[in-house]
Amino acid sequence: MTARLLPVASARESRAWLAAELRARAGSAAFTLVAGLLAAGAAIVPAYALGLLVDRIRAGGDAPAILTPAVAIVAAAVVGGAATGVSGYLISRLGSRILADLRERTVETALRLPALVLDRAGRGDLLARVSADVTAIEKAVSDVLPGMISALLLAALSLAAMLGIDWRLGLAGAVAVPLYVVALRWYLPRAAPSYAAERVAIAARSQLFVEGMQGIRTVHTYHLEDRHLAGIEDASARARDISVRVFAFYTRFVGRINRAELAGLASVLVVGFLLARHGAVTVGEVSAAALLFHRLFNPVIILMVTFDKAQDAGASLARLVGVLGMDPEQRGGEQGDAEHRDAEHRGAEQRDAGHRGGGTPPDGRELVLADVTFGYDGGDPVLRGVSLTVRPGELVALVGATGAGKTTAASIAAGILRPDRGAATVGGVPVTELPARTIAIVSQETHVFTGPLAEDLRLARPEASTDEVAAALDRVGALTWASQLPDGLDTVVGDGGHQLTAAQAQQLALARVVLLDPRVVVLDEATAEAGSAGARDLEQAAAAALEGRTALVVAHRLTQAAAADRVIVMDQGAIVESGTHHDLVTAGGRYAQLWAAWSARGSAA
Repeated sequence: MTARLLPVASARESRAWLAAELRARAGSAAFTLVAGLLAAGAAIVPAYALGLLVDRIRAGGDAPAILTPAVAIVAAAVVGGAATGVSGYLISRLGSRILADLRERTVETALRLPALVLDRAGRGDLLARVSADVTAIEKAVSDVLPGMISALLLAALSLAAMLGIDWRLGLAGAVAVPLYVVALRWYLPRAAPSYAAERVAIAARSQLFVEGMQGIRTVHTYHLEDRHLAGIEDASARARDISVRVFAFYTRFVGRINRAELAGLASVLVVGFLLARHGAVTVGEVSAAALLFHRLFNPVIILMVTFDKAQDAGASLARLVGVLGMDPEQRGGEQGDAEHRDAEHRGAEQRDAGHRGGGTPPDGRELVLADVTFGYDGGDPVLRGVSLTVRPGELVALVGATGAGKTTAASIAAGILRPDRGAATVGGVPVTELPARTIAIVSQETHVFTGPLAEDLRLARPEASTDEVAAALDRVGALTWASQLPDGLDTVVGDGGHQLTAAQAQQLALARVVLLDPRVVVLDEATAEAGSAGARDLEQAAAAALEGRTALVVAHRLTQAAAADRVIVMDQGAIVESGTHHDLVTAGGRYAQLWAAWSARGSAA
């Protein structure tokens, strides 16, 4: 299945986010602007002073008359240098703080996204956003943004100063403005999509690299090294070709900017000559205007050079802001929200009725899926009108062929997905509004975090004591092997540490459930990776962890379904059978067929 990349914010959304961040830091932004204006103002003083110097020399001025402009030039240089340094520091500090918040909020949002969303988008896309994209913005903040803002302020004040000398000289210099605009209008529509495409190509390359590293053993086993390297090389070539194309656009863009500068300076000199000839302005004023316009060459070039990098940073910013705009709950459309609100209203009515004596308050451990329908990304429904109830303390097993909808139903029950229609509740309360420790889910893919084994378990309950950690391991039958590790419960596990087997990793996940002590537990094929040798031990561990809890289990191994209080059989997104193991086997229906096939396979093994 083709990966569906995470969303990218529009230019308007990115600007709105940036404006909101600046408003939140209005004091720092204002102080930074004042420092920038002071630096830009000091930079245009020498041009005025040189124009005054020219007029005084032509008028036969003496040494004291020349001394004043010279002192003004020196003072402006000192003040301008200090203000430029302060302005650059303040801009970098403000930008770095905004970027730090953006990075933290992006990671926070990504960590709250359902695993299914990240699986479809690919880890490489997210990795590129929090690494390459953040790096691009960070470089822009430290190297590009200070010079860009200073250049903008200097350009604005220089044009204002030219208009102040004589409005006709200002208009003459403004001849370059439409030429700049034409150059930008030619460049932007070509460069912006290319920068966005470059970031996507980098993300695709990262995805291929991550997949190769995560599956390195499989790659070596089937000798797929050349195939993976070829894929990474192709992705790198695409990114390189896009970069070359963007640079070609940029080179032509600079040529258009140079022509605009030539036209502007020529206009100032011609108009200045005509005005000075008729006595409308002095030679010194014309010299000052020409110097001011020439003073714009460097800022404009800086703007153009930094604009190229700012485009790159803008594309990266849009990708990060796009993640911020995602709904961590990945809820359905408007219809799903309306159904959810209806369910909340009904649940509130039930609770109110119980408090008024009109009924029994709902038990806080009863799990209910009521007429749930769900389809991924607006496609065909994966679940169709699924309704089930797991009574307090009951263990219910979901079974069925691959694609029957078991995992989707479990994800909705755990609050990871939100139904398009219907509702999932515990004790009459929507699962998405329950406290974090109410429901726990253990999936087939269990990650072991790098660090001491005891700290891995304390992810479920950070305040747990060593004795409580040991008790949780003992309950799921893992204390024996955990105590025999080189450093016992302090042994570093995960990447770079002691490698645990699939069964041991699942036992850790079940021990976390014991520490968390939730009311409801959802197991999504949590014993599927144990293999025949460890299957019985892992099923016993699961049974111990679930004891006394409301549990919904997606049973890959039918021996686990046989031990459940009740079995629900799903087929093509609907419930087709429900009952005890004995009753369903006796009935001779779909479950009986699955059990017969399972038993035959076990006998053959």
